Amino acid sequence: MPWVRLHGLKDYLDMPLLASKFPKIKVTFNLVPSLLDQIQMYCEGYSDRHLELSRISARALTDDDKLEILSTFFSANVHTMVEPYHRYYQLYRKRESSSTDLHLAIDLFSVSEWRDLQVWSNLVWIDPSFRREPAIQGLYSKGRDFTEEDKDVLLNFEMDILGRIIPAYQKLYQEKKIDVSFTPYYHPILPLLVDSDSAREALPNIALPEHRFQNPEDAQWHIRESINKFSGLFGEMPRGMWPSEGSLSSDILKMLADAGIIWTATDEEVLRYSVFRKDAEGARYSPHRPYSFVGSPGLKIFFRDRGLSDKIGFVYSGWETEKAIDDFIQNLKKLKEFLKGSLDKTIVPIILDGENAWEYYKNDGIDFLTKLYQTLSEDNELEVITLSEASSGMEATDLPSFTAGSWINHNFRVWIGHREDNAAWDILYEARKAVSEHDQNNSGTEADRLAQAWRQIHIAEGSDWCWWYGDEHQSDYSEQFDTLFRLHIKAAYDILGITPPKILSKPIHRSGAEAVISGPEALLTPILDGLLTHYYEWSGAGYYDCAKAGGAMHRTDRIMDGIHFAYDRNNFYIRLDFANGPVSIDSGKYRIIIDFQDVCQKEIVPVKGVLNDHGDYRYIYRNILESEFNRGGLLPAGSGKLKLYVMVLQGEMVVEKWPLDDPIVVEIPEKEREIFWQV
Repeated sequence: MPWVRLHGLKDYLDMPLLASKFPKIKVTFNLVPSLLDQIQMYCEGYSDRHLELSRISARALTDDDKLEILSTFFSANVHTMVEPYHRYYQLYRKRESSSTDLHLAIDLFSVSEWRDLQVWSNLVWIDPSFRREPAIQGLYSKGRDFTEEDKDVLLNFEMDILGRIIPAYQKLYQEKKIDVSFTPYYHPILPLLVDSDSAREALPNIALPEHRFQNPEDAQWHIRESINKFSGLFGEMPRGMWPSEGSLSSDILKMLADAGIIWTATDEEVLRYSVFRKDAEGARYSPHRPYSFVGSPGLKIFFRDRGLSDKIGFVYSGWETEKAIDDFIQNLKKLKEFLKGSLDKTIVPIILDGENAWEYYKNDGIDFLTKLYQTLSEDNELEVITLSEASSGMEATDLPSFTAGSWINHNFRVWIGHREDNAAWDILYEARKAVSEHDQNNSGTEADRLAQAWRQIHIAEGSDWCWWYGDEHQSDYSEQFDTLFRLHIKAAYDILGITPPKILSKPIHRSGAEAVISGPEALLTPILDGLLTHYYEWSGAGYYDCAKAGGAMHRTDRIMDGIHFAYDRNNFYIRLDFANGPVSIDSGKYRIIIDFQDVCQKEIVPVKGVLNDHGDYRYIYRNILESEFNRGGLLPAGSGKLKLYVMVLQGEMVVEKWPLDDPIVVEIPEKEREIFWQV
């Protein structure tokens, strides 16, 4: 898959270069060793399927190639990475006009359009910082009717960008313009490698795999090899280690300290859950200071400020830059006032996903980050420091206890507990056992082959496989992730000449069984009263599951829980459910916008128990929010394709939007022709 290459073009180089322009700004960039391996592989000639399809001459594309291109070459945020580019958006709309029949779309595209699509699906990923470089500057102004030579220039430029990434980090780190931390080698959930039962510290009743995974030596391997990779690139020991997904336990804290790491970090919820259960005065443990833990001498622990970090990650992309920066600074100063009695001990860790957020910002987040860095640099009340500086210069507070958890809901449910997750852990357990027994019983096996087999096991211990298993996150590529996981496991057997178990030929992921979105299955007319009047009232409606809609980023403070949608012969209906029940929205500070894309926007101001009638639409809110829209007011003939988003606003600022990427699409047939095919 192309994500390392595409994010390498869009995020990995411009971000440290931008931060280094502001001497007072101290940013720590956390790198995963296996990510750097993949960047180096590209520089050595490695390819991916998107790149292979891009390189084929447009005239030589087969129908199968074209189908694959139409399925994958628009995999970007439509609003920020497709719509702003006239030709790319034109091609997108042409594909969309064919609905789900991509075979029809094949016949609609000319050779020139196929080539333009190949170019634009790469061109939009080039960070705006590099678009004026001579090699590709003319491509943006040219816009269409590209030649094969144009395409070759672009793809060669991509390799040039990827080749600059690691040297840039090395240079800026050496010049002390940025700090760099590392993650354990293949991004594992370390506490689960030490003992899968650690999941029960936060979730005592969680269902665990059949086999208990207890291999602390594997956790030590990932830490040790990460340190070796860092030392080879930067010439010294890393000071900090961000554990994959902020996943820590008391065992891991000791391992990091023993390895010579001086700081690590996780989410403030892990701190709260650790101290509130064990200490009646848990509230006195502020997340805005360094901590230490018994048995981990020399290691400082930091807890990220979730609210401010998640505002950058999930909220500010929908705000005007000036207002977003003002909100961020004012929140910091309110915190400063609140903690004014202990400022010498105070640090506010801002830690977030380093790449995925910017896809939702205008101009790839450059305007926001530039203004943020500039404002912080000019503010005399705030000082920006790295966690390495805080580790050596700030006194730590002792923690009385530590509960294992991650930065997602202070537990490990994303990676263990679901049927699919547990199946993957059991497969990994059996494969590791087979390799270990072979290692012990076959002294004649070449060391290189054993090392290769063990590496496949360590790769399979990475957290991203189970990120996509289960029902927490969905991806168009879930089946490919599943296949890749099982191929790595199979490779461990094959390398040692062991017959792989038949279970590896069976998918773990249940395709479509737990989808984020489902379409309407029947005409229905709900009773507009803000209540689930009877069990079957919304039975047969379409449904968008906000809880399962997380992609590469996971939001933990959702307001929305789910969106139901349905229609009868006169009206279109939307029901909104809220993550924390009515209390989450019934505060007077929120309003809701239903954005029917390219048609209109309808505003909803929730006032409990009041039926609001605006003529062409009505709504009422009690336990749920039910709304009714006249079909003729949304579509010229009352039928056709309806695209919609649901946005939650606080004042004029969007604080939540669903879906995050492409809209919910509902095909409403002509009246009297509504037919639902069911099995």
